[in-house]
Amino acid sequence: MAARNVAMREAIRRALREEMRRDENVFIMGEEVAHWQGTHRVTRGFLEEFGERRVRDTPISEMAIGGLAVGAAMAGLRPVAEFMTINFAFLALDAIANHAAKVRYFFDGMFKAPLVYRAASGWGNQATASHSHAPEPIFAHFPGIYVGCPSNSLDAYGMLKASIRDDNPVLFTESIALYPKPSPMPDDLNDDYLIPIGKGDIKREGADVSLVAYARGVDWALQAARQLARDDIEAEVVDLRWLRPLDMELVYNSFKKTNRCVIVEESLPMYSFGGEIAANLQEHMFDYMDAPIKRVAAEDVPLPYSKDIELLALPNARKVVDAVKEIL
Repeated sequence: MAARNVAMREAIRRALREEMRRDENVFIMGEEVAHWQGTHRVTRGFLEEFGERRVRDTPISEMAIGGLAVGAAMAGLRPVAEFMTINFAFLALDAIANHAAKVRYFFDGMFKAPLVYRAASGWGNQATASHSHAPEPIFAHFPGIYVGCPSNSLDAYGMLKASIRDDNPVLFTESIALYPKPSPMPDDLNDDYLIPIGKGDIKREGADVSLVAYARGVDWALQAARQLARDDIEAEVVDLRWLRPLDMELVYNSFKKTNRCVIVEESLPMYSFGGEIAANLQEHMFDYMDAPIKRVAAEDVPLPYSKDIELLALPNARKVVDAVKEIL
């Protein structure tokens, strides 16, 4: 099957455009999504194609964006609400955690909230601590909302389309570092290509150690796997893709084969998703465990502005390789 390399922001743009053409109830809202064409240029050209009724610039108020999306979804629309960076989603936490995630439960299914919150996530690029964060695990804590974290263009395309069509609220995070990164997408991709919500993927087969990751962590894991292969160490890369629902069955099956695991995440180490994965493996896979579970995450500090210190605080492939060699 022929394929070409496509940047993740292009894949996301394509998914949004196709879903808006397919369903007139889908509309986009957020700061600078219309006339400015999106802070990260994902919605470039949308205002011209779909008009101001379906591409709505909002006030600079994440609380308003979060709440308006819930109301619109309950009224029968399918809003795609953009947060410029995921840090600002904290201002909308009440709307996300106390309303969007609980609407269906509160009303015993009589109301639902079919909406997507899109949020640029991740560390780096000297954006400083107030704009650099990967707090997806915080939102995955709340039952009732799905959390998607794609690692490449094809996954971003299929996951976002599935999210928009689902009748439940979804927090869809997009790694800022991966926006320009190209990866293969088939030329004859069907408009109905969907990646099921809650379904992870094996990005690389291996028998010696499982590298469990999501979003940008998958990129570091794949780099590390290639370096380890030079030393005849075959690492299996498990891409969770979704933090909620969580595909632990995929992780268990990989761990049964390798008996060792390193968890790679861009988020902070305290109360992290890596801890959740490690706890599940210890509880359910103890008989298969040949070494302690290792975790590679960001340093437990607000991200510094200085470029050199910033890079020291972030995970990277070298740190993953070192962790693997500690447990082999």
